[in-house]
Amino acid sequence: MRRTALAALCIAAAATFSLTGCLPGEDKSNEPFSGLSGGEIADKAVKATSDADSLRMKGEIQDDSAGGTINLDMALNKKGDCAGTIGMKDGKADLIKTGDTIYMKYDEAFLRAQGGGSSKEETDMIVDMLAGKWTKTSATAEDSKEMASFCDLDTVLADFEDTNSDAERGKTTTVDGTPAILLHEKDGKDRYTLSVATKGKPYLLRVVSKSAKEPGDMSFTDYDKPVPADAPKGKVIDLDKDLG
Repeated sequence: MRRTALAALCIAAAATFSLTGCLPGEDKSNEPFSGLSGGEIADKAVKATSDADSLRMKGEIQDDSAGGTINLDMALNKKGDCAGTIGMKDGKADLIKTGDTIYMKYDEAFLRAQGGGSSKEETDMIVDMLAGKWTKTSATAEDSKEMASFCDLDTVLADFEDTNSDAERGKTTTVDGTPAILLHEKDGKDRYTLSVATKGKPYLLRVVSKSAKEPGDMSFTDYDKPVPADAPKGKVIDLDKDLG
């Protein structure tokens, strides 16, 4: 399966699994997706995942531009709402987008890491002002458009369309208690292992990728569940007004 926007954001992996076939004479009548190739199963998973109104992505990816591993735990939907956390080597940030407003809360380590081009005095001032406090900004502002698009599930899954997979079937397994089948795909030297649900809709449950540039591991849960994108309670710093 060719790489997708979802793969670029968060799909990558640490290992692949050995392919397992049926033993001679084994009864295949009860095997999941009987008669379907790995590619056909992958296509079903892509469609089911793309049709979901919401989901939760959790795991880690390697992003050298961000300084290393990014830990992600984010619920998002097709209305553009999202809620979760983004963690990096240096700190983490909480993120909520609801409607046309983006709320973020940064810890001290995150703010100091982002203040590399500022003087110590300027960084100390920003830390004192923002660390551990909720901020808000317009999702339509120029500086916020990239983050806003990341919160839109339609945008994240856009490149899932028209996928032509050459995946091979692997063994059956479980992912967080859900029965699944493993699929194995190649993209040049990169290797991807996909876990697809065999009970209920054939949702993509996990993608593990062995890639020199983008290793990581991402799981997908909470399909079609409400995204907890509620505006923070209490005082919120308006970055558009207070720091604009």
